[in-house]
Amino acid sequence: MNKIITLKEAIDINKKWREQEKTVVLAGGCFDVLHQGHFIYLEKAKKGGDVLVVLLESDENVRRLKGAGRPVNSQLKRAEGLAKFSFVDYVILLPPLIGYRQYFDITAKLAPHIIAITEGDPKQKEKEIQAKSVGGRVVLVTPLLKNYSTTEILKNLL
Repeated sequence: MNKIITLKEAIDINKKWREQEKTVVLAGGCFDVLHQGHFIYLEKAKKGGDVLVVLLESDENVRRLKGAGRPVNSQLKRAEGLAKFSFVDYVILLPPLIGYRQYFDITAKLAPHIIAITEGDPKQKEKEIQAKSVGGRVVLVTPLLKNYSTTEILKNLL
């Protein structure tokens, strides 16, 4: 089974999940340099449901969010790393997205039961609105893990 799929493939598979009454958990992020914090977040997210779908930011979005020199790893390499986690069921390669509306549309198409977040998620309010619009909910799966940050790891390496 190929875990790295397109949004269209996810929408098609989602119909099957609904028929099987599977609880779908949506998690998202840059996941540039995988570390223990990512592992903890995604593993706990999976415990909230049957199917864990990870929305993976495009290289353009990572660059816009994190700055020059990022991402360290291409979107495909990041996806391949995430797909190796046994608790990740699918990874969706996001196209470059610009605003809230595009994320909202993706959430509407996937209609997850749960959107998993970490403490301090800067988009928590938007995610709560998105989840509510599809009858889902936001679940805080981990506290802020201060010792785990790709940005901090990279600073310490340089």
